[in-house]
Amino acid sequence: MIIHERDTTQAPILLVDDDPACLGMLSDVLGALGIPVETARDGKEALEMIYKGDFRIVLSDWQMPGMSGVELCRRVRQRPLSGYVYFILLTSLDRQHNLVSGLRAGADDFITKPFDPEELHIRLRAANRIVSLESRNVIIFALAKLAESRDPETGAHLERMREYSRLLADDLSRQPKYADIVDADYVRTIYLTSPLHDIGKVGIPDHVLLKPGRLTPDEFEIMKQHTLVGYYTLDAALREQPEAAYLRFARDIAGSHHEKWDGTGYPYGLAGEEIPLCGRIVAVADVYDALTTARVYKEAFSHEKARSIIREGAGKHFDPDIVDAFFNREDEIVDINQRLNDMLAYPDIAGMANGLAIPAGNLAQN
Repeated sequence: MIIHERDTTQAPILLVDDDPACLGMLSDVLGALGIPVETARDGKEALEMIYKGDFRIVLSDWQMPGMSGVELCRRVRQRPLSGYVYFILLTSLDRQHNLVSGLRAGADDFITKPFDPEELHIRLRAANRIVSLESRNVIIFALAKLAESRDPETGAHLERMREYSRLLADDLSRQPKYADIVDADYVRTIYLTSPLHDIGKVGIPDHVLLKPGRLTPDEFEIMKQHTLVGYYTLDAALREQPEAAYLRFARDIAGSHHEKWDGTGYPYGLAGEEIPLCGRIVAVADVYDALTTARVYKEAFSHEKARSIIREGAGKHFDPDIVDAFFNREDEIVDINQRLNDMLAYPDIAGMANGLAIPAGNLAQN
């Protein structure tokens, strides 16, 4: 058996099998890989452990007396839990039959007996990545919502922002100029990280952030600092996890979404392609949403007025290519605006939707 880098998981994997020999073999294989495990001898015991414990991956035998592995999976899917439980069924039965029955029960993957230790290792690593991604996405949006909660008049701003940003990035991905830069992963990442653009507002004093009216010049200088607070907060996280590309996106969006194509923006007055592409995309999405949303100091602009301002800003405030993308996807943008604004009429659906310096050269060209 080939042993790669040691796996680390925050929660143990639950192994379920009525055969002590198989259970022992599974425990030994995963133990050699540094993976913590707990065991159950039947489906009923496993179900109780899942409800009482903290398991994110379950590897269960299919055929067991009493409650089978597929029934165990079905029971877990029927009861809401605090997080998703990834189910792998271990079986020696006909694979096609397993695939249909197991998928109906909510299984995520299948391994055939006798299992190959290396294959098991690879499948568990894939399962852990999927579970981690789900947790990451939820945490990122929760952090963004926490920052937005200090500015309750923005409504479903984050929901609209990430949809607009996704559409704009997707349109760029179809253009030859961006074919080698903006791919499907880029589109997914900007959808994930664009809600963090204003996370630095947690560091802005209430008398500025919540002022019921236009800011004075001095107050506006304080407000500008949210770009720097956000950049440094996310940069600290990136230094702890340098392989996390999504943190680099989030950091650069937070630090550059108020820069302007002609160099008159802030915090550094970057111009043109000096501004990270992700920041240029979010700039258009952010301004459009601000224009079409009511504030204490202004009414919401119509789409027609907002689109006119976006068009006039091409080559000055905005990257002309991204303005073109905006008009290429205009109908979809209007649909998102209307749909997510309508959502605010239903509180049960809307829910919560209501002195630093960065070296300019550190803003990566994402």
